[in-house]
Amino acid sequence: MSVQNVLLGVLAEGPMHGYDLKRAYDDRFPGAKPLAYGQVYSSLSRLEQEGMVEIAETSQDGGPERTAYALTGRGRERLDGWLAETEPPGPYAAVDLVRKTTTALRLGADAGGFLRRQRAEHLDAMRALLRVQADVDDPGARIAIDHTIFHLDADLKWLETAAARVAAEGTGRS
Repeated sequence: MSVQNVLLGVLAEGPMHGYDLKRAYDDRFPGAKPLAYGQVYSSLSRLEQEGMVEIAETSQDGGPERTAYALTGRGRERLDGWLAETEPPGPYAAVDLVRKTTTALRLGADAGGFLRRQRAEHLDAMRALLRVQADVDDPGARIAIDHTIFHLDADLKWLETAAARVAAEGTGRS
């Protein structure tokens, strides 16, 4: 649902083709997994069925047919409602990082080794994002990168705490 709402937000700036919507989405969230074309077009199809977007133009300049979509009044209402809603805090205890560590501990597997390897992955991801952030001028994209960096930082703190607990308890092999 939130991908659809973000696409409505992009269309609020003016009509666009699916390719341009994907590119705009990916530019706004440079630290996230790129949006798949299939997801863009299936979202547009659903949004059109719901009356949130409409076809603004169809053209064919010697290539495949290109359809530009525009936001409808109903779509704008949905977008405004979504923007006004707060988001509930995430279920942080259920992330795979915690699930894997807990499972490794329960099974007597190498939880300490997993935590060290995971810390290295997180540090690599943070370094990569910091490099990307240095080249980003768009304030929205910088905010999205900040969010990811802060979550990585929180995960790193948790990884260090968990590794210290595992080492102190002697419950995970090293």
